[in-house]
Amino acid sequence: MASGSGDEEGNAEGVSWRLIGPAAGLSKKRCRLMYSSLGYDSDVCLFYVKGEFFAMDARCSHSGGPLCEGDIEEADGVLQVFCPWHDYDFDLRTGKSGTSLQQQVYEVKLEDGNVYVKHGSRLSLEPFPADQKNSLSMTASSSSPS
Repeated sequence: MASGSGDEEGNAEGVSWRLIGPAAGLSKKRCRLMYSSLGYDSDVCLFYVKGEFFAMDARCSHSGGPLCEGDIEEADGVLQVFCPWHDYDFDLRTGKSGTSLQQQVYEVKLEDGNVYVKHGSRLSLEPFPADQKNSLSMTASSSSPS
């Protein structure tokens, strides 16, 4: 079973479609934290709401609250996640808030029963080992392979 650590394009550089895993398994939870090979500040939430997948930065743009732990509500046809720390709301499709805040959202696609997220780093449902994170970061910033 794919854990999401695979990369269909074969490298960790640039924005590309990242395999997360089978939709059948991922649709069983409303939100999953996807760890980024770039570290904590680049982690992503994968939401499954009303039969659709959505992806956005995992940390609230206000104070870094964990959006995967937030409530999800629909108001006037807009699906929103509310930060559990200060109750800021973000549209799951656009990342826009009722305030001036904006949350980064990412494209999600379903292909052959698998979920993919378009992102600038490798994503995994399991944390990356600290040494792997550092080496991936260095590889991504280097123009030639080691």
